[in-house]
Amino acid sequence: MLTRDFDFLLPPELIAQSPAPRRDGSRLLVHDRATHQTEHHQFRDILRWLRPQDVLVVNDSRVIPARLRGRKERSGGEFELLLLEEAGANCWWAMVRPGKRARLDTRIVIATPDRQASGIVAEVTAINAAGHRCLRFTGTPDLRVDLERLGETPLPPYIGRETVTPEDRARYQTVYAQAPGSVAAPTAGLHFTEETLEAIAALGAHLARVTLHVGPGTFAPVKADLVTEHVMHEERYELSEAAVATIARARAAGGRVIAVGTTSVRVLETVARAHAGELRAGAGRTNIFLHPPAPFHVVDALLTNFHLPQSTLLMLVSAFLAPGAETGREGLLAIYAEAIRERYRFFSYGDAMLIL
Repeated sequence: MLTRDFDFLLPPELIAQSPAPRRDGSRLLVHDRATHQTEHHQFRDILRWLRPQDVLVVNDSRVIPARLRGRKERSGGEFELLLLEEAGANCWWAMVRPGKRARLDTRIVIATPDRQASGIVAEVTAINAAGHRCLRFTGTPDLRVDLERLGETPLPPYIGRETVTPEDRARYQTVYAQAPGSVAAPTAGLHFTEETLEAIAALGAHLARVTLHVGPGTFAPVKADLVTEHVMHEERYELSEAAVATIARARAAGGRVIAVGTTSVRVLETVARAHAGELRAGAGRTNIFLHPPAPFHVVDALLTNFHLPQSTLLMLVSAFLAPGAETGREGLLAIYAEAIRERYRFFSYGDAMLIL
């Protein structure tokens, strides 16, 4: 299958839209794979498609304020840092712009939000094959604590605005986020409120938490000519004993496993493939790449947003529409065309789709 098969032609206004959350609530497109029927509703109506004993599997990773600003200690040149992953005590792998000026031993004075020197310095100690820098931070006992006052919420690049508002810091975070580590939100979960979760529990459905720390690779387009030639990014995950037990009980009672977002799918299917279809608690790293004609071992239904053309997320959803077959791309193209006609909003702050 060629990458250009997933280069859906979306109207330009879809690329530039969704700069902020909806104030009137999200919409929900519901697609039934058995009947091939599609319906249009409001997200607040999602309980109509849930059953007692179903389990919703959510990614509880928390977005950290991972974007920092700074100046070169010697020349005063400006840098932008996006922290990717903690490598040790006060050491982080990061994307640094402009990269050409961030050579080994370069020292960057981290700035406060009003662009004053914070007293914290980042020194480039290593550069990997991807061009990411390993930064050692001094002047602080624990950078993770300082991020709350110095860092910015790393909004997706396609939102197209430099200013991050206080509303972004609150809204670009799921209500059940706990484990800090992501640089992008698991956006399917942004639609849930505390009231929605209470209603789901009252219905008799359950919530199981997994963790997958979302990295910037989630936005990277697939550039290889063939989908199978794409090198997938790695992300850290954890599946707890409690989550495994909750899912097992739901399945035993006849409930469905409903993955909230592609990140939850990646955790469940990574673990299932490692253990002959069985879920076992554990932690690790995954570079699983699900695309047609991939089968699915655990997930029965998927709640997801509308994704970028040529993205690995789009390919995962295509595979889920027709597990084990090559026809998912055509099915998703038809659904997206209908969503465009119905004026759904796409991407992180957009609307949602439930595939049953």
